Amino acid sequence: MEIRTLGKDNPLEVSAIGFGCMGLSFAYGPATEKGAAIALLRSAVDLGVTFFDTAEAYGPFANEELVGEALGPVRDQVVIATKFGFVGGRTADGLDSRPENIRAVAEASLMRLNTDRIDLFYQHRVDPKVPIEEVAGTVRDLIAEGKVSHFGLSEAGAQTIRRAHAVQPVTALQSEYSLWWREPEAEVLPTLGELGIGFVPFSPLGKGFLTGAIDEKTQFGSDDFRSTVPRFDAEARKANVALVDALRRIASGKGATPAQIALAWILAQKPWMSPIPGTTKQTRLEENVAAAAVQLTSDDLARIESALSAITIQGDRYPGHLQQFINR
Repeated sequence: MEIRTLGKDNPLEVSAIGFGCMGLSFAYGPATEKGAAIALLRSAVDLGVTFFDTAEAYGPFANEELVGEALGPVRDQVVIATKFGFVGGRTADGLDSRPENIRAVAEASLMRLNTDRIDLFYQHRVDPKVPIEEVAGTVRDLIAEGKVSHFGLSEAGAQTIRRAHAVQPVTALQSEYSLWWREPEAEVLPTLGELGIGFVPFSPLGKGFLTGAIDEKTQFGSDDFRSTVPRFDAEARKANVALVDALRRIASGKGATPAQIALAWILAQKPWMSPIPGTTKQTRLEENVAAAAVQLTSDDLARIESALSAITIQGDRYPGHLQQFINR
């Protein structure tokens, strides 16, 4: 698989397609059986994936332990990203990016991941109670100590990115970005391009919607995060299927799937983007990896833009109580 470079000042090489590990343990229904999850992660390595994303909050803690066990035998062949920033690792309990908590999370994550360094350490969400300069300075110290290799931010706004980068170079920003959520294009992506910071789109397949496997009749369990997301209520899904229909038309002419077109579109935007789709299925993993080989021409990209211009996506991407955590 193609290797991409995130960050200019402290570059990090990763596979063009990464693996978002959250859904194996958290947020999308029952956790995947441990043996099956380990086999899937190791299969991803065999298929050329070198970039794996986790967080203490996924579980909490279970996902880091899973990733540590699965990737232990190939630790030096892969890049592992994890995150800090919530009270006790529980998103429901609020934000905590105090320096002492960042240090505590780093030590605990190192143990759970069974490793001697965290390749990429993200602030999971910007904490308004802690100046971003303190956050960046704490991670800078962890880098100097050899416990962390690279500093990242997640869902941060342009000015926050600039302030953090002035203290400790930011290697990558992770935020939601896909054909149905393009808000980062307004301010964030130009800032990243200017500063030489990589971009890691999460939910590049619209939390599964862009695969075409979800429609207005799909039922989500109470333990599936999407059951609370306005964009996934039945009426929104009924309206938003127009986007998937457009992707199907383009995919049919490329011998690809809608999901592959959605991922290839991201890869075509900038060479410093590496999306991290997640899955619990081997077939979807293989489909996602194969997207790296799908080449979109300028005509293809123009067709996609034309199709999108005729579609208005319905529904907010997060329930109201979570909107406070983004773009600070």
